[in-house]
Amino acid sequence: MLVRKLMDCPEFVAGDGTRLRELLHPDKQPLALRYSLAHAVVPAGQTSVPHALTTSEVYYILSGQGEMHIDEEVQRVEPGDAVYIPPQARQFIRNDGKQPLVFICLVDPAWQAEDETVYQ
Repeated sequence: MLVRKLMDCPEFVAGDGTRLRELLHPDKQPLALRYSLAHAVVPAGQTSVPHALTTSEVYYILSGQGEMHIDEEVQRVEPGDAVYIPPQARQFIRNDGKQPLVFICLVDPAWQAEDETVYQ
């Protein structure tokens, strides 16, 4: 059985500027997974850098609020929302609240650096 404690996972800044803790990744644990799972934080008043993945992604909002931008669409997000991000979609999330925007990222197939394009 594998149980990962969030605070045991090192925090790092991802290419899109979000603070991530990678919980599960098939390249880092001996797991039969197709996907990767990470915990993400966008501080109050900040926006992630626009980026696109060649893979699909889902954000599940845990706390905070903001705006999700996918291609030309914009929608409010809040706790309890699941956001599907299709492959190749240009995306970013903006925290327009006073608290950190915290969410889970599920990437399928698992996130790989070569699958991501970051737009500066």
